Amino acid sequence: MRYLVELAQYLAFLAAALRGGGARWYKYVMIKPDGVQRGLVGDIISRFERKGFKLVALKLFQCTKEVAEEHYKDLSSKPFFPALVEYILSGPVVCMVWEGEGVVKSARKLIGATNPLEAEPGTIRGDFAVGRNVVHGSDSTENGERETALWFGKDALVAWEPALKPWLLE
Repeated sequence: MRYLVELAQYLAFLAAALRGGGARWYKYVMIKPDGVQRGLVGDIISRFERKGFKLVALKLFQCTKEVAEEHYKDLSSKPFFPALVEYILSGPVVCMVWEGEGVVKSARKLIGATNPLEAEPGTIRGDFAVGRNVVHGSDSTENGERETALWFGKDALVAWEPALKPWLLE
């Protein structure tokens, strides 16, 4: 319970910090155990970099049951919930936060449909997913803030300016 209280406090802090720096958008992305085990980490990261988004947080993490259950709490009533939690605990994941204008909507297009069989070629899931969907991406700014707080705890996002910025934005 103490963990959830600390998470709520940090989430409030993170939301205020993210909103306080002007018009910035953040997206939490996680490469799931199948993507890590198949050696797709570099390919997936490069898709976001080539699009022009800025990486502001990154870590390799072995998920705990508590974090997995909190992350998927909106699916807890579904019959597949126990298998989903077990799967996310099955190996390390790569947690990332990306920054950029329109990153939430744009990243959803980069990632592709949740069902790998419906994902368009050229998307991450369309190109790499077979049965499992390889990657998770927050579906809104609010969920991105919640997921960033959950997966990164009190680690701060790294503020930096890429040298390419003038070549990406008008």
